[in-house]
Amino acid sequence: MRRALIATGIVVALAVPLVGGTAAYALGSDVPRGTSVLGIDIGGRDRPAAAQALRAGLVGQAERLARPVPVTVGGQAGTIQPGDVSLAVDIDATVTKAAVRPNPVNALFGSRTVDPVVTVNPDRLAAALAKPAAKVVAAGTAAGVRFDGTTPKPVYAKPGKGLDPQRSAQAVVGGWLRQEPVVIPVVDLAPATTTATVDKIIDGYAKPAVAAPVIVRLPGGTTLTVPPQAIARSLVLTADKHGTITPKVDEGKLRGALKTELASTGGQQVDTAALARDLVAVLPKPSPRTVTAVVRTTAPTTNGQDLAQLGIREQVSSFTTHFTGGLSSPRSHNIVTVAQKVDGAVVQPGETFSLNGFTGPRGYAEGYKDAPILVDGKLVPGVGGGISQFTTTLFNATYYAGLEDVHHQPHGFYFARYPSVIESTIFYPTLDFQFRNDSADPVLIDTSYTGDSITVSIWGTKRYDVSTVWSPRRDIEEPETKHLPAGPSCIATEGSQG
Repeated sequence: MRRALIATGIVVALAVPLVGGTAAYALGSDVPRGTSVLGIDIGGRDRPAAAQALRAGLVGQAERLARPVPVTVGGQAGTIQPGDVSLAVDIDATVTKAAVRPNPVNALFGSRTVDPVVTVNPDRLAAALAKPAAKVVAAGTAAGVRFDGTTPKPVYAKPGKGLDPQRSAQAVVGGWLRQEPVVIPVVDLAPATTTATVDKIIDGYAKPAVAAPVIVRLPGGTTLTVPPQAIARSLVLTADKHGTITPKVDEGKLRGALKTELASTGGQQVDTAALARDLVAVLPKPSPRTVTAVVRTTAPTTNGQDLAQLGIREQVSSFTTHFTGGLSSPRSHNIVTVAQKVDGAVVQPGETFSLNGFTGPRGYAEGYKDAPILVDGKLVPGVGGGISQFTTTLFNATYYAGLEDVHHQPHGFYFARYPSVIESTIFYPTLDFQFRNDSADPVLIDTSYTGDSITVSIWGTKRYDVSTVWSPRRDIEEPETKHLPAGPSCIATEGSQG
């Protein structure tokens, strides 16, 4: 018995340094030996060498990693392209994860598999999932206040169903490299605006806004009145995507509501954009309420009576589009420049109005600046960029006036700031927008602008009530990913569905 114990003790004594040496061998590098990622051996290396090995191995799997990823959204099947949503293996983060040391005893035996760290662009993923989600997503009702005459009525928010960008990203990141379709969760979209907020807006702003008229002071001691009816027609109280209700007076609707009062101001042209802005501040205040108008003196070749005799009696239509960047941006500057050029143009019965023909060249000499323009399906710098927004606004104004469309050219791809289908591009001198006054009376083109919008109104004799109904979108095409050489002619932009 004594001899057996000694023998055992000898064996144990010899085994201890053997285990220590094996552990040192297994754990002596940044990434323990036997570590693999997606079948690629990266063990036994320092971090830079492991990253290089992983990168080389992923090149060999490029075809697999580029395959379309099958997804289901509420039972609706679809696919996403990894490149379109920046779906990729983060090599450095994966190596860092793999460098976390396992239990020393576990490192002695077998191999160790580490799942890769995967990244995706949530915003691009949301756009790519729009098609399979189209039949599942149910938009909620945005909160706000509407007016029944001059009586404010609450519009309470209602929940909808949709996708949560972060949860969608988590599902795709976790399921990308598996063999089955990735299930994208459909979530309830809770209203961002509470009932109490809407009620507070009604009591604190909407009711006072239409409780009394606002007196507008003009130079020389004259005034004009903004009645409650005009306030109710032009006041916008609708929650944004964050649930905030910010009062706004729609300048185009205000101009239409005050057409009689504005016509009586003679040669003084009231800046209705400034008036709309100033009204927002005084509407919640008690009566009497006054603002001072911003005016500019004009020297019209015809007065109100002359226009009435010509058949220009009323506002027939008005359309507004919005832009970003403020009036200081080159694009906004170009929009305002062409709007001021066209403002007041009269189109006689049977006459065809050509925007290119009316403005002539739109270059540096004419006061236009460089801004992005669309050429061959991509955005590049070009003088006069942004004119297509004015063109689209004018096109819609003539469309809703019921005037004959002679020629317009849609953009090469869809811009969300324009109404789908009813939009037009322009490029001097090859692409033009033209409409024909097919009515029996002249029409007047009236333009105005704010710091973030352009409005075109058509004045004449109203003939039609024009409205538009859009069907659900179909045959949707996903954008291609195109790479251009870096430089001033490359303006990066997100793709959008077509």
